[in-house]
Amino acid sequence: MLAFDDVHRFPDEERGLLTALGGLIAQALERAKLYDAEFALARGLQNALLPHRLPTLPGLRVTGRYVPGTRGMDIGGDWYDVIPVGDEVALIVGDVEGHNVAAAAAMGQLRSAMRAFVTAGHRPSDVLASTNRLHMDLDPALLASCCYALLHPRSGVVRIVRAGHCPPLLRLPDGHTEILNIPGGPLIGVEAMPDLPESELHLAPGSILALYTDGLVERRDSAIGSGIDRLRASLARMGGDSLEDLADGLLQDACRSTDRMDDIALLLTEYTP
Repeated sequence: MLAFDDVHRFPDEERGLLTALGGLIAQALERAKLYDAEFALARGLQNALLPHRLPTLPGLRVTGRYVPGTRGMDIGGDWYDVIPVGDEVALIVGDVEGHNVAAAAAMGQLRSAMRAFVTAGHRPSDVLASTNRLHMDLDPALLASCCYALLHPRSGVVRIVRAGHCPPLLRLPDGHTEILNIPGGPLIGVEAMPDLPESELHLAPGSILALYTDGLVERRDSAIGSGIDRLRASLARMGGDSLEDLADGLLQDACRSTDRMDDIALLLTEYTP
């Protein structure tokens, strides 16, 4: 609103200027309302797709975290999931590129597809291969990475498959922590028939398996390998805490950053038979 103390007559030039200014302000307000509506839709979509409560499992303790990026719409395509299937438990962390509604929608499709293939009883490599095939049939505009581990709590045997994803970390009961540089395949959405090798490990009681997305280890001033090694050192140093405190501690530096482009998903599993 423009107000004047005295009577003010508007010449044609001033009327034109104020009319144009009013139109620009109206457009800006309309765009802000549309952005708010899209933001609310995207956050609602992502909150509905991410697990609100992880299952309680005999012989295992699990905890997960999701932290959005500090830029953009505060949403992204990272996700985690824990799915009991028969005598085994599926542990999943994935990352769809992008930080917008399209990324959240693609994440929802991939998470739903993986849950369906996991509960059908497919082996880990077949689960990722089938998810990749479905993603390509949907004509994907976005690529995705994923790490899938199928753990048998009674025996401690875990089978792991990676599709273009960061290697998992394993903290042993004595505190020694290592990067599991197991072989992996290409990103989801790149090849129609990818080679996805399956690796098998045996967890000792008290071990902690960490699955995460690259937002937790990427920094502009260093290579991603250095970030993974920093995370390994942090897991080794803080591993004696409770699992919930450990997850919060591993995310502490990332949560303090005000200039973090990527979102983060973290899934910790402690083997306690």
